[in-house]
Amino acid sequence: MNPTETEETKDATTGPAAKTPAEPAESATDKDVADSAGLDDDAEDTADSPEDAEVTPVASGLGAAAAGVVSAGLGVVALSGSWVGKVASERQTLIGQIKTSQGGNASQQISAIYGDAWHTTALVNGVFAFLALVVGLVVLTRPQQPGWVRAFAVAGAALGALGVLFSIGMYFDLFLSLPSAGS
Repeated sequence: MNPTETEETKDATTGPAAKTPAEPAESATDKDVADSAGLDDDAEDTADSPEDAEVTPVASGLGAAAAGVVSAGLGVVALSGSWVGKVASERQTLIGQIKTSQGGNASQQISAIYGDAWHTTALVNGVFAFLALVVGLVVLTRPQQPGWVRAFAVAGAALGALGVLFSIGMYFDLFLSLPSAGS
């Protein structure tokens, strides 16, 4: 101990409570957090390279990817039929049977029992097709989607468009007309 130094002076300069005049160095964990958040000093220089582009949940397009797959699924359902369409068709068949149970000519029975059920199926499938078309087109209008997302969206929009055309044809009896009763 220096003769001019006292116990208090020594503790203030070298003790555990000593303060250094320099700023504390940035720890490795702080640097890692800054790097992962994209807060480094040369962010302007590296932002243009595609490898260093920051991927955020919005930029990753998870919602658009899901919508593209849903669009394709809805298009398949529109063309192949659905449980909802089957139930609606069976309900319409039952209503037709109830209406024609008290009588009616053969063409009224055919129309009420089969024709209305056919049109109900076309209507339900048309709704699924329209949804597939709209969802597919919405996904296609979003910019910078990965190729596979665009492929699903194109498939959904195409299947939806075909489904709408087929449903219109079914509803207005363009493809197959109702059988007629013999005279």
